[in-house]
Amino acid sequence: MAFTVAIDGPAASGKGTVAREIAARYGFAHLDTGLLYRAVGRLVLAGAEPVDAARSLARADLDRDDLRDAEAAQAASRIAVIPEVRSALLDFQRAFARRDGGAVLDGRDIGTVICPDAEVKLFITASDEVRATRRFEELRTGGAETALTAVLADLRQRDARDRARDTAPLKPARDALLIDTTSMTIEQAVSVAAAAIERIRNA
Repeated sequence: MAFTVAIDGPAASGKGTVAREIAARYGFAHLDTGLLYRAVGRLVLAGAEPVDAARSLARADLDRDDLRDAEAAQAASRIAVIPEVRSALLDFQRAFARRDGGAVLDGRDIGTVICPDAEVKLFITASDEVRATRRFEELRTGGAETALTAVLADLRQRDARDRARDTAPLKPARDALLIDTTSMTIEQAVSVAAAAIERIRNA
């Protein structure tokens, strides 16, 4: 039986971690849709045309080791404003969402565009400063040399671009549950998300 959990939110809000934990808890399949755009962004950085890259995206493109760095993130944000790119990736995401056994998708337009009929919609956010600190620690752990101020500026630039784009802007669905993780542990955030899922499953 299909059961879709749509999780949206800005970068470093905790949505990916919550999505992975929820998928593991319920045995649902998980798709980080941002990886699709990061993979296309990497292909574009290598010289590909954005729409062609999106249409020809292969599973192997999602397994690259360089999809989590800042360069891939910025490239993803730039190509994500192209309507034809989003359209090319739409069918893949919708098919994944309705697979038997349940699915969790996290991104920026899952509840509003990709899966507007998802059984559960969550919008996970946190303050700019907390998100920047999380991303800074993640990058530093990965060996990247950067400054917290640079990470904060980068996040705010991405947020502005994602919220202002004409196609599928970053915003919560009208019926999404807002979860602010600024002062939450990951365990607390997952518990709130799981409670929302249980309410729907037991209704």
